[in-house]
Amino acid sequence: MSSVTLWDAAAEPGRAVHLAAEDLSVFGGDPWWLVALKAVFCFAFVLLTVLFSIVWERKVVAWMQRRIGPNRHGPWGLLQSLADGAKLMLKEDVIVKRADKLVYVLAPIVAAVPAFMAIAVIPFGPPGNEVSVFGERTALQLTDLPIAVLYILAVASVGIYGIVLAGWSSGSTYPLLGGMRSVAQVISYEIAMGLSFAAVFLYSGSMSTSAIVDAQGDRWFAILLPVSFLIYMVSMVGEVNRAPFDMPESEGDLVGGFNTEYSSIKFAMFMLAEYINMVTVSAVAVTLFLGGWRAPWPVSTFWEGANHGWWPMLWFVIKVNLLLFGFIWLRGTLPRVRYDQLMKLGWKVLIPVAAVWLMMVATVRALRNENYDFQEIAFYVIGAVLVVLLLSFVADLFRGRQDDEPDGPGADGKDTGGEFDPMAGGYPVPPMPGQTLPPVPRRRPRHEQPPVTVAAGPDATTNGEEADNAR
Repeated sequence: MSSVTLWDAAAEPGRAVHLAAEDLSVFGGDPWWLVALKAVFCFAFVLLTVLFSIVWERKVVAWMQRRIGPNRHGPWGLLQSLADGAKLMLKEDVIVKRADKLVYVLAPIVAAVPAFMAIAVIPFGPPGNEVSVFGERTALQLTDLPIAVLYILAVASVGIYGIVLAGWSSGSTYPLLGGMRSVAQVISYEIAMGLSFAAVFLYSGSMSTSAIVDAQGDRWFAILLPVSFLIYMVSMVGEVNRAPFDMPESEGDLVGGFNTEYSSIKFAMFMLAEYINMVTVSAVAVTLFLGGWRAPWPVSTFWEGANHGWWPMLWFVIKVNLLLFGFIWLRGTLPRVRYDQLMKLGWKVLIPVAAVWLMMVATVRALRNENYDFQEIAFYVIGAVLVVLLLSFVADLFRGRQDDEPDGPGADGKDTGGEFDPMAGGYPVPPMPGQTLPPVPRRRPRHEQPPVTVAAGPDATTNGEEADNAR
């Protein structure tokens, strides 16, 4: 039993209030067979959710595009995922000649295995001995750690090595570029994701997943910390390389990305890892921001037993599948962004906003701990926001004046403004900031073309008919 000392605004001034951060004594006392059974349950839960989400994605996208979707295998096509898995396993397993065979074979395993590990610390129910399994009272969670959220980030980061090794070991250009894109994308979006987690840690006083869910008994963190929730929702889409951020496997310019040279079961493992990561990040979002296993507000008010027994697992599964529907909705709605737009969103928008928001959250918590009134805190926060907006307005004003000034030659003596010739260097290049492309020459309408005069002769003409015939 460990505790953290927090200063509560409702307490007496100068008095410390000890709030329980996490109680991990309920874990570790189960018999070995129950621990093994819970581990098998976690594995089966993720696998069944993946099989369902694949069919659901194809059904929902077909519904959005006014198509039928899979309807042959099983009732309403529910066994389509099993048919796809069997088809992939029966396909020819190809290993390219230039590949590093050992790394080439291990890469799909490295990508898939860490994706299963993160579910071990996700609570499906209250941490107490709420349910009975074959006569043994146990918690609906495999285990918990004082730094469970950091454990999730760690194992999620290991999966990226599988993608990088797959791109490098294939011995091909396009897979290598896809692997490098994935590395840059994960680094960019994990920073914003970590900053959004830090705000949750400040409010819950713990990094334990069960303690974070307990801290949301009165109000979900998605309501208390809406900016952190939105930042995490965007970051988790970039983390799992899903549309519109699926640049590592962009078929438009990389054929298939890091898994171009893979087939059969190894390709299936990459696909499995993607969907498992979708389930994992959705479960983390539910745990950290959406109350975890707690029943939604209307249900919890009129039903006292909604958060006891096996019912919390139902609320958890419903919330996870709603977030999975969000992934599918994005894929069927938004087009793929350019890679520079992806990096700009991560480094110039998400990370600065997450950092400023974290500072504001820490400031509010510090003021609350110093027993400031809510009106005073709101006054300070609104004043800081107005100052930032005023500074940004002044900066945009001076920037607009600089943009209105005529562009002169650059440091190398070349004119960087105005029109430029994209073929001057022998190879077409895009314009730099401040430069404009020359207008595209268009053929004038026929009635505006000047007449063409042909030399005198028996077939001479001056009305342009000869030019039309030649054309």
